[in-house]
Amino acid sequence: MVCNTIRGLVNLGHQVSLVALNAKNHHQHDLTDDDKDLLSKINYRAYNIDISVSVFEVAVNLLSKTSFNINKYYDAEFERLLVRTLKNDSYDIIQFEGLMVSLYLNAVRKATKAKLIYRLHNIENQIWERLAQQKSDPFKKSYLKMHARRIKSYELQQLNNFDAIAVFTEQDKSTLLEYGTKIPIEILPIGINIANYKPDFSKTDFPTLFFLGSLDWLPNREGIEWFLENFMKELTEGDLRVRFYVAGNDIPERFDDYDVMGKIFIQGEVDDALEFINSKSIMIVPLLSSGGMRVKIVEGMAMQKCIISTTLGVEGISFQDGVNILIANDQEEFYDAIHRCITDEEYCKQIGLNARKLVEEQHDANKVTKKLVDFYKTVI
Repeated sequence: MVCNTIRGLVNLGHQVSLVALNAKNHHQHDLTDDDKDLLSKINYRAYNIDISVSVFEVAVNLLSKTSFNINKYYDAEFERLLVRTLKNDSYDIIQFEGLMVSLYLNAVRKATKAKLIYRLHNIENQIWERLAQQKSDPFKKSYLKMHARRIKSYELQQLNNFDAIAVFTEQDKSTLLEYGTKIPIEILPIGINIANYKPDFSKTDFPTLFFLGSLDWLPNREGIEWFLENFMKELTEGDLRVRFYVAGNDIPERFDDYDVMGKIFIQGEVDDALEFINSKSIMIVPLLSSGGMRVKIVEGMAMQKCIISTTLGVEGISFQDGVNILIANDQEEFYDAIHRCITDEEYCKQIGLNARKLVEEQHDANKVTKKLVDFYKTVI
């Protein structure tokens, strides 16, 4: 997502610097030739931090008024790197990607006269609140609600400290206005480089189900666990006679228990995500507690996949249920959608073709970046 924005800005003739905060316990992707070419055209610096938290630190945080899920992203040396970068060059716009890097807002504000834009990936407190709602265990529910309150308090403190905010969805803009945000807010959908997405039906195995996503992100892990718990028997012994593949980074070892030879495949990380997507026919996105807009759904649509997702999962996408995506919000609806798809290949293909058209119209990175630049100009 960030790479696509930078590539669009470079293509429009703008000079770009990227100072990246890399979390050590997050998976680091190998750079593609396109990535390396892009980085050669910008001023790029990366800084690694360890965001792992000990049991002792979690216990101590219970007595705090802030959430370690935010605080763990602060590093004094990275802050100094940011300040040095700002002093070496002048900038018109500084864009903060996500809530966690807003920890450095005050230091950046003091070091530059540039306008500060916050690109909101998710309303973080909503994710934690929705996760809490899904829990039946009273302790887990209370614990998650505590973090939701603390994160919301932090978000409310920060919002009006920027000069403007870019969001992905109308829902997020409405929420920010309800929170009392006074600065300009612009809705800009996720943009992808359409040319990189080359679907080939001749290499697609029908019928097959798949999930692709990083399971270190709690909503992903929660959603796929719900799906496996509810559909394992149907997929292995019931009427849904279709192979199901789970792929992505940071899949916990306990997921190996879901693996059933010839029926459910827990693959882990794949070498080429787009090749994996192309090889399967029906994409499952059972998000129960997300926010913002899911990049993987937009990418799946670009690869002409028939996608089954929840209403929460498709927030911010101008979809038509039954036309370019299928919406399922409970076990029965997922069952019906899967059964329809695995028994009608032409129906799946048409959903995928319509999905690709939608992405071409609304999520082309070049078009989205031009809108972003126009937004910058209004702020400057």
